[in-house]
Amino acid sequence: MRSVGLDGIVDMHVHFLPESVLRKVWAYFDRAEQNYGMAWPIHYRQSEQDRLETLRRIGVTRFAPLVYPHKPGMAEWLTTWAMEFAEREPDAVPTATFFPEPGAASYLDSALRAGARCVKAHVQVGGYDPRDPLLDAVWGALEDSGVPVVIHCGHGPLRGVHTGLDVFEQVLARHPRLTAVLAHAAMPEYEAAFDLVERYPRVYLDTTMVGVPFTESTTPLPPDWTNRLARWPERIVLGSDFPNIPYSYSAQLQVIAGWAEDDRLGEPFLRAVLHDTPRRLLRLSPRVPSSTS
Repeated sequence: MRSVGLDGIVDMHVHFLPESVLRKVWAYFDRAEQNYGMAWPIHYRQSEQDRLETLRRIGVTRFAPLVYPHKPGMAEWLTTWAMEFAEREPDAVPTATFFPEPGAASYLDSALRAGARCVKAHVQVGGYDPRDPLLDAVWGALEDSGVPVVIHCGHGPLRGVHTGLDVFEQVLARHPRLTAVLAHAAMPEYEAAFDLVERYPRVYLDTTMVGVPFTESTTPLPPDWTNRLARWPERIVLGSDFPNIPYSYSAQLQVIAGWAEDDRLGEPFLRAVLHDTPRRLLRLSPRVPSSTS
């Protein structure tokens, strides 16, 4: 990273969860051939402390530890856990989540007032409709605050009842100033994702699992991918899905570096994706502290 003038990278899509929840997530991936039709071996099946040390060795100096519920009654305590995690781990930024349930607007407002800098929404795992009236005030609060929501609303890796950018765009139409980061660049709806970037000035795409060999075999990038990147280089942010990936972290970085070989992108694109844009969205100080500080 130092070769492009960075003393560290900022990752907007990392998962740290309470141990009991993480075990269930990993158990689901252990059954990936049954659930997804393909194997999904967790590359970083480590203790929490070892995972933190791994990120530091990679060069990740700040990250958003994302949590997400799959049923009512989970979101508030997951948010509390994530906020406390960020208090004890200085590399982590405070994050929150929500679910369409009575009280969602209240506990999210409390998290925002307490300093949450990023929010996770997982339409696929949660199985909920993002247009649910119970979320109107939630989207409104996020729109007003400018705090980014990293939202998994695309059909990949499995189509959900309420996934699809046609659904989420109806939320954007009601809240056009919402700062939304489309997780996984909304794969497989890559072209539709860029259409939203064009229509809504605060929509971004994250790189999570995008373009790596694991997903290229089933969800290849469109031929004009770098043309799209060259048009919107400032609207792409680093995401990795660490630790729940079936390959090394470096695979994602190598793919992004490959995109930057396009003369229209180059080092400015790398600096923006790996540091400047996620740092700005997370409202971090201009200089990312080194991992030894």
